[in-house]
Amino acid sequence: MRTARYLVAPVAAIALLAGCTGDDDKVPGTDPTDRLAAAKETLDAAESIDLTLDTEQLPDGVDGVLSAEGTGSHAPAFEGSIEVSASGFAGKAEVVAVDGKVWAQLPFTSEFVVIDAASYGAPDPAALISSDGGLSSLLTSVTEAEEAGERRDGETVLTEFTGTVDGATMSGLFPTADPAGSFDVTFTLDDGDQVDTATIAGPFYEGADDVTYDVTLDVGDDPVEITAPQ
Repeated sequence: MRTARYLVAPVAAIALLAGCTGDDDKVPGTDPTDRLAAAKETLDAAESIDLTLDTEQLPDGVDGVLSAEGTGSHAPAFEGSIEVSASGFAGKAEVVAVDGKVWAQLPFTSEFVVIDAASYGAPDPAALISSDGGLSSLLTSVTEAEEAGERRDGETVLTEFTGTVDGATMSGLFPTADPAGSFDVTFTLDDGDQVDTATIAGPFYEGADDVTYDVTLDVGDDPVEITAPQ
């Protein structure tokens, strides 16, 4: 009985503290918006970023981007490939994006030519890497951010965060996105607040069914030099 009586005070104190703890008393840095903001800083500090973006399919009758893969810098610049669907046909092209222009080596050609990426329903791939309005900016544009659990990738523990991004923000990055729409996003971060993957779903093509894009972002410590094709 004596032991039980002595435990009453500390237990009551713990209960009191728990009852007084609210959302405003969270440990700094553990709030979802804090974690996402830290992840943006990590991406923006990277010397280079390897990017992949893809979707399983596009709605019938939609011209747009199926996938993109390559390496970029915050110049912003990008070098890699993009696959688009146009008029019911899919084609992949090598691309270089730098200095606000996009060059593509189109199928069955041997030279790079300047193209208007938006005319193919695709974003400027360099803009995806930009620290100003690029994919990293989505991390700090998320509303209703929530932690959605953890999972393991080998020895790495990844935490998922969900939320929404408004269409006006998304259309600044993807020109075909419905500016009046809303997009569901999921980001996975490691314990160093580095983005591992992102999933973005919503009305990327106005008037068509929603599309889901899966994105992976791998940061590099070595700078890359990307120049316009000669």
